[in-house]
Amino acid sequence: MPYTRPTRRPSSTRRLATLAAVVAGALLVTACAPWRIWTAAELARESQPYTAHPAQPTKRLLVVGDSTAVGTGAATPAESLPGLIGQQHPQWRIDNLATNGAKFGDIVQQLETAPKGYDLVLVLGGGNDVIRFTAEDTLRPQLQQTVALARDKGQHVVVMPCGNVGHAPFFIPPLSWAMSRRSETLHALVQEVTTAQNVRYVRLLKPRDQDPFVIRSKELNAEDGLHPSSAGYQEWYRELVAQGGLAGLDL
Repeated sequence: MPYTRPTRRPSSTRRLATLAAVVAGALLVTACAPWRIWTAAELARESQPYTAHPAQPTKRLLVVGDSTAVGTGAATPAESLPGLIGQQHPQWRIDNLATNGAKFGDIVQQLETAPKGYDLVLVLGGGNDVIRFTAEDTLRPQLQQTVALARDKGQHVVVMPCGNVGHAPFFIPPLSWAMSRRSETLHALVQEVTTAQNVRYVRLLKPRDQDPFVIRSKELNAEDGLHPSSAGYQEWYRELVAQGGLAGLDL
């Protein structure tokens, strides 16, 4: 299987500019307490994407996406979702091109820089499209391009959008209601696109009375009330495995 090293990640200056844009957008649209905004920015600034490069990898995994792919909110990179995969599969090579603040339009760019030859491409994203009000007629073609590129880069593709953003403590009514509606629209689009292109979709969207991030809010949400905590990423990993997100890799 052909493989070349991924293109270098964006510069720290670019990442800081992206982070500043996210914070500015949050200030414009959220009715949450200001300290949550700055806590989210601090968690993002401190986060580092998990990667693993064993000498003789048995599988190759490419991770692309937003802060949930970076692992923002986890205590350490090893406790992020990619980190949990790495702990369970220490012989897998894991390349992570995700960046904080990425929307699906940015994920397209991440995939364009990636080489081919992966066994699995894991796409974690969507939250920023919800929060920053990406229009549906913009989001659909970006999702289609994301999935098409991911299929070109890897043998298996899993798209795993975030859960219900409106359930996050970061937001309060009436904005949380709008975030819930937009989360439902996001998942409907992802399901439509992944079904059409025959790739796996992992559904984290749940009704409020069944959502573990509501039922166990203090445990599963990070300090900012927006990102998963280490325990929250463990919950995501369980869903990934339970819904067959690692199927077909001869585990």
